[in-house]
Amino acid sequence: MPADFQQIGLIGFGAFGRLIARHAPAGVRLLAYDAASDAGELSPPASCRLSRVSLAEAASCPLVVLAAPVTATAAICRQIAPWLRPGTLVVDVGSVKVQPVADMIANLPADVEIAGLHPLFGPQSAADGLAGLRLVVCPTRGRKAFRLAALLKAGFGLETQFATPEDHDREMAMVQGVTHMVARLVASLDERPTRMATRSYALLMQAVDMVRRDNPAVFDAIALRNPFVAGVQEQFFEAAGALRRDLAARRAAMTDVEPQPCAAAF
Repeated sequence: MPADFQQIGLIGFGAFGRLIARHAPAGVRLLAYDAASDAGELSPPASCRLSRVSLAEAASCPLVVLAAPVTATAAICRQIAPWLRPGTLVVDVGSVKVQPVADMIANLPADVEIAGLHPLFGPQSAADGLAGLRLVVCPTRGRKAFRLAALLKAGFGLETQFATPEDHDREMAMVQGVTHMVARLVASLDERPTRMATRSYALLMQAVDMVRRDNPAVFDAIALRNPFVAGVQEQFFEAAGALRRDLAARRAAMTDVEPQPCAAAF
């Protein structure tokens, strides 16, 4: 790992912060800060050198990762700005990119580099390792994000792809927006049969279980903070309403038909 990535400041030590710590290389020193005094400990222990530090210490690293809710990005950037060193690469790992990237541009010093990252996986889907999982990179200011993406691909087997924040959010409005809406609706149903589940039902439940335990802030970011998601939501609920009306009409037509006598068997 190059020297400018051997010490990483991690701001936010929730589920994704702990995932980063579990997979960080042994030679990396990870300085983690979380505003919550009871932020979770590692399980299993990290292979890297992990220290819980102050916000100022985390911000002084050459690579700073914002792993906090996207609603906090602007405030965090204003807080860390005085401690950032020229040339530092600051990245966020939120589920949307337009808003946090704009917040970083507006609130970070002009001499630091900026990129938006979106790992298209979480703690559950990364339980067996990172190889083959996908990472979207939105380079915004500077060139270090390209080097970081290359290192993550070479070192962990991540499939990296580049996009603008707008292109990212436009695609994620459908990819994540619909998935999380369906998961929330299905999870709210009263019964979840298991004895006679079909393969398609089992796959649906697997998809639901992959996102239903996410921090509520993740759903809020996907459902409310993506500038393109409102249109997808409108299409989704219009299609659901049309299907409901169609089924009601067909059900009513069934009850209006007089039952026909059965033909004689012989």
